[in-house]
Amino acid sequence: MKVLAKAKSMKLEKTTRRSAILALGLALATSAVRAETSQVSGSGFTVTHAAVVTGEPEQVWQAFTQLPRWWKASHTWSGQSSNMTLDAQAGGCWCERWGEGPSAMHGRVLLALPGSALRLQAWLGPLQEMPVAGVLTFGTAKRDGQTRLRVTYRVAGGADAGLDKLAAPVDEVIGEQFKRLKLFIETGRPE
Repeated sequence: MKVLAKAKSMKLEKTTRRSAILALGLALATSAVRAETSQVSGSGFTVTHAAVVTGEPEQVWQAFTQLPRWWKASHTWSGQSSNMTLDAQAGGCWCERWGEGPSAMHGRVLLALPGSALRLQAWLGPLQEMPVAGVLTFGTAKRDGQTRLRVTYRVAGGADAGLDKLAAPVDEVIGEQFKRLKLFIETGRPE
């Protein structure tokens, strides 16, 4: 009888453990940030970050457009995110101005679809001084009752651009900004 009780207890424990692992995996799969660096070569790369977020697509769009509130200050020229502005309409500037004249253009808006997508031609960080093209897209969609956020940055240049060496550091910066954006959407604070 003790052997049978122990066997049942072990079976129950094993089933409970499996259920817990399955539940944890499911929770991670639905809330985790997916990151992918693809098409890496000397002439270009693509960085993609995606996750399910709490909020409606319109809220996500509003967060995109409040870029100075969630973009990390250490990834600006002036050291202050508050010096950045984003005119979220076609032809609009993602610019940074500080002091008595210094300024930088981080990007130009190519597409603005409120509640859906914001696409910019963007030259971020060290890419600004290189003869490359970069397209940064913030997208949101509602599927299966969930709001999905996706950020993609595609960079291309000449065969000798050496972009394969920049793919990992750019992915790290975009990933950090993505996490801050997700937190800003869900909590109103990027940290």
